[in-house]
Amino acid sequence: MGRSLGELLVFILKRLLQLIPVLFGVVTVTFVFARLSIANPCAAWEGAKASRSTIQACIHYFGLNLPVYVQYERYWAGLLSGNWGIDPNNGFPVLPYILQVFPETLELVLAALFLMVFIGIPLGVVAANSNGRFADHIVRIFYLSGWATPTYLAAALLAIGVGSVLGISSGDFTTSPPPFPQYLHMSVLDALIAGNLRATGDALVHLALPAIALAFLNMGIVTRMTRSSMLETLPMDFVKTARMKGLSEFWVLYKHALRMSLITTASVLGLIAGYLLGSTVVVEEIFEWPGVGAYAYTAVTSYSFSGTIGVTIFFAIGVVVANLISDILYGILDPRVEWR
Repeated sequence: MGRSLGELLVFILKRLLQLIPVLFGVVTVTFVFARLSIANPCAAWEGAKASRSTIQACIHYFGLNLPVYVQYERYWAGLLSGNWGIDPNNGFPVLPYILQVFPETLELVLAALFLMVFIGIPLGVVAANSNGRFADHIVRIFYLSGWATPTYLAAALLAIGVGSVLGISSGDFTTSPPPFPQYLHMSVLDALIAGNLRATGDALVHLALPAIALAFLNMGIVTRMTRSSMLETLPMDFVKTARMKGLSEFWVLYKHALRMSLITTASVLGLIAGYLLGSTVVVEEIFEWPGVGAYAYTAVTSYSFSGTIGVTIFFAIGVVVANLISDILYGILDPRVEWR
């Protein structure tokens, strides 16, 4: 069945409406747990040497002396007006700060997805075409190793075992600030836009290790899904016909069979993209990558209520949007699926 722009817009509108109860639940649960996590957050924010008057001023400034339901109402009013609160640790408004550092996280997630697509999918094709043989066993060991390795462990091993040996310092660039204008706040793209090839190479080197750590766990999922889909596709008649025509094995696998197999893999990639956003917390903290993940870690460990709730909402929106893109891709690649 064909697809119309109207059907797509209705589908997107329905999914966006479903975001409302999700955000309500996320805000409510995070707000309650944030308030229960510590009795007097101002004492933690101001430090052990803060005077009683300073702590009291902090309590009145952030409205912590008000009933919880009043604080909850005020926080919702602020969210709806675009005021997500002030981070007590750095004094910055939460939403503008998140939007400022998000491009760094987006660059990291996109790099991880790039690795998953251009390494995971070909490995799945090789495994399926060598089903039961040596190459298949090697690929299966690879993706099982990825599944068995937590993201924090992969990040720590790469930072200590590879980064220290190669002399790659933490962060997104060797110098801070970088020697070029930050148009997009994405180190690699900004260096390319500035035409600084040396800086581009430096930025890519610093991006490689955190991207590999972020991609390794989920790359196995992409490889496994591609392998399974290819095993179902290879015995089909159109693949046999392509081989009978004398087409090269590469052309048969990657032009004909893989195109059909990518339907399931593409939809899974959308789901994984949402999961990667949450996984950036530990990776960015280990590699000192200046993105939303590192900010989330700082907000949670320093009892920043507004920062914790802000990044949680932001991640929730990211997951919903990633799932929406996944569903749209699935519907485009497989016309048999209805958009509902």
